[in-house]
Amino acid sequence: MRGPPVGNASAGRNRVRVARAGTDPLRTRPMASGPAERLRALLTPEHPDREQVADLLDGMTHGARMEAITSLSGPALQTKLYAMAAPAPVVTQADLVPPDAAPLREVIFHGKNTLPMFSLFQKRFCRPPADRGADELWGYNEQVNRLFTGPGFFVAHHEGSELVIDYRVLPEARPEELPAGWPGIIPNSARLSYFIYNGTVDVMRRVSDRVSIGRAQRNGKPMDNWFVLCRI
Repeated sequence: MRGPPVGNASAGRNRVRVARAGTDPLRTRPMASGPAERLRALLTPEHPDREQVADLLDGMTHGARMEAITSLSGPALQTKLYAMAAPAPVVTQADLVPPDAAPLREVIFHGKNTLPMFSLFQKRFCRPPADRGADELWGYNEQVNRLFTGPGFFVAHHEGSELVIDYRVLPEARPEELPAGWPGIIPNSARLSYFIYNGTVDVMRRVSDRVSIGRAQRNGKPMDNWFVLCRI
């Protein structure tokens, strides 16, 4: 009867396999496979690498980017992403609405916020008519509870070096001066809008060419609300 392998011989063969692979099996981890897993893996370190995150997102298809950003549930990873994006080039109006877009042409961004429920939404932007403010964009929020929460109209403009989505200001537009299909403008102090949009400002930061992240402020004080936007 053949006895069990000699311990030293077995260990030697194992060392050969480790040497050939060039890795320590105790230190290896499963490779992140899907878009969500790859993005979350890059956000695992205390200080994520901004360029690696941007390159990953820029190299994805729109569908993969959407899968990645909608996996960022809750504040933990979005807080880290917002801090990571602080030194990035500032978000500009051209990042939200292309410079060659005609006035009132709708540009849709898909969003994921850090709320525990109803966290998926859209922000829809447009450039005002030519005879209106050239230094601002108009927009509103589209989501499943809009009839209850209100459309959350806003004006996007620069405050200092930062681009903000400003709910304190409403587009100065008649219904016929809005893109087709947009709801009518109502004050952000009406309905449940009072608790969601009224008096708030979202400060935007760049994550990649098509992805940005915002944090809400009210009365100049940051709130514990973040959201990621991805342009179609």
